[in-house]
Amino acid sequence: MSDRNDSDTQEDARERERASSHDDADDKNAKDDKQNDDKGKNNGDDEKKSGKKPGKKPLIILGIVVVVLAIGAFVWWFMTRNQVSTDDAYTDGDAVTIAPKVSGYVVTMNIDDNRFVHQGDLIIKIDPRDYQAQLDQATAQLGLARAQLHASETQLEVARVQYPAQLAQAQAQELTARANLVQASAAYERQQSVDIRATSQQNIDTATAQQKSAQANVAQARAQVRTASLVPQQIAQVVATVEERRQQVHQAEAQVEAAQLNLSYTELRAPADGWITKRNVQYGTFLQAGTSILTLVTTRVWVTANFKESQLDRMQPGDKVDIDVDAYPAMKLHGHVDSVQLGSGSRFSAFPAENATGNFVKIVQRVPVKILIDDGLKPGTSLPLGLSVVPTVMLRH
Repeated sequence: MSDRNDSDTQEDARERERASSHDDADDKNAKDDKQNDDKGKNNGDDEKKSGKKPGKKPLIILGIVVVVLAIGAFVWWFMTRNQVSTDDAYTDGDAVTIAPKVSGYVVTMNIDDNRFVHQGDLIIKIDPRDYQAQLDQATAQLGLARAQLHASETQLEVARVQYPAQLAQAQAQELTARANLVQASAAYERQQSVDIRATSQQNIDTATAQQKSAQANVAQARAQVRTASLVPQQIAQVVATVEERRQQVHQAEAQVEAAQLNLSYTELRAPADGWITKRNVQYGTFLQAGTSILTLVTTRVWVTANFKESQLDRMQPGDKVDIDVDAYPAMKLHGHVDSVQLGSGSRFSAFPAENATGNFVKIVQRVPVKILIDDGLKPGTSLPLGLSVVPTVMLRH
């Protein structure tokens, strides 16, 4: 019985200790809350005394940021107010299409894809034997024509000496015939005037025959004179023959020249310095005349920029240009405006827009501008055609 009372007494003591500890913790928390309230009250009193409102500092920072952005925008506008640029621009250049002028098999090929060649270098050779034979034949025809011309010229020289001599001879024969006729006529008259008893019938017949023969000789001599009088016409005929032979010589010379050209066309040489591209020919290929076999991209390159029509107001040839190449970010090119195309891109397109149907919508047009590159490229290098670039034009006015 006494043991049970002792245990109850111990439990009561522990409960009283726990209750006292809880009361102390509550008192401590109450003191802390009071101190915090007093501190907040003091801070509020301080803020009221200093005259500052809560949240003012973020507004000041925001204002500073706005001012800095405004200053930056003004500086950017001031520095770029005389600049216009576009990203609708590409590298451009001369791309020469190479095609043979004669047909034949390729017997020599000194090219490969993307290889650089110099002007005048032999790139392809076509089998020349057929064209060499044509040249030999044309040369022989030329020799024959020249020989015939020489013979005609000699004949003309002879005619110019011979025909006048024939005329003189014919005239002399006519004079002789006339003299003989006069003599024969005189003899005939004598025979007719004398007494029949003083002559004979034979003498009369002889005189008559001689007179008629002399008359015939005179007529023949006159005919020869008339024939010989045609010397200018005869010489003109020979001159025409000579001219015909001369034209035949010219024709043969033209055939020789054509054969020489065809023979020279069997060698295809580079028309300029550049790179071989789009090659579709192999060794031993039979080439048809006029068929494209490769393209030569020359070293001359420029930029074609399609500016908006609203950007052309102050742009003039000679304006300086800075060029950024998308493929080579580290490359900085400098150039100048060469010219502005006299027409928009749509005006020169294959199928220009037809705005006369009533369904018109105004679209800002773009005009190609040619920009030449002045510096920035390494010597002996070039840019591939069609690369995207961003030109920035420095307007002078």
